[in-house]
Amino acid sequence: MQTIRQLVPLRNALAIYRAEGARIALVPTMGALHAGHIALVDAAKLVADKVIVTIFVNPKQFGPLEDLARYPRRELADARMLAQSGCALLWMPSRAEMYPEGFATNITVADVSERMDGAARPGHFDGVATVVAKLFNQVCPDVAVFGEKDFQQLAVIRRMTLDLDFRTEIIGVPTQREDDGLAMSSRNAYLTGADRARAVALPRALGEAARALGNGAGVTAVLASAREALLMGGFDSVDYVELVDAETLQSAVVPGRPARLLAAAHLGGTRLIDNIAITISK
Repeated sequence: MQTIRQLVPLRNALAIYRAEGARIALVPTMGALHAGHIALVDAAKLVADKVIVTIFVNPKQFGPLEDLARYPRRELADARMLAQSGCALLWMPSRAEMYPEGFATNITVADVSERMDGAARPGHFDGVATVVAKLFNQVCPDVAVFGEKDFQQLAVIRRMTLDLDFRTEIIGVPTQREDDGLAMSSRNAYLTGADRARAVALPRALGEAARALGNGAGVTAVLASAREALLMGGFDSVDYVELVDAETLQSAVVPGRPARLLAAAHLGGTRLIDNIAITISK
């Protein structure tokens, strides 16, 4: 596996891959890798000849009171994990390489970015869209692979890719979970033992809400019950629990169309998110 930190060597390496006729897949990450990330690499290997993984802790998607400074960074361990997974190239640029002095461009994706995490974390999705657009321009991948755990982020990236005419296929990979159902996340490393035990209340609350909706319960009451279950389960606060159309992310869910239950809540100073697929039959 090659590890590259500067743009010119990256483009030279990619030119060799393309001269060989290789199909290229991109897996953007912020590092602190776990089995969920490796599932993305595995999915990418199924559809491409060369898998490029990026590790870049993007400052533009962190708010002023968020966890940029303490976000876990494990470059050596991450590189070993990727080499073992069959990754061809690790693109690990510095902040100065990604955002050189004078950088002044910002990408905003309306509608799908404005509710839920967009409301709770102003500017977050602008940062996501901007860095992903740069990565797409740097790598020019045939396909890019993202996890469905960050479902709203995936919707933002799909919209941006369509609107800006990127010739990149976007693939979403189902959320990878621990044995007790908690969604795998780099931020799980922040949790104390006691908080880790409480965290399972998040997937449980979503599962109970999905079952209730499947049995015909009213949406408003079900979402309120899910929020209460999170607080009773030990979460300190709840940003949102929402039922939305899986494509538009609007709350007007049409029976028979794919929908998503999404939630974000705070536990011991850590913000956790999760979502599950659901179809409302009537």
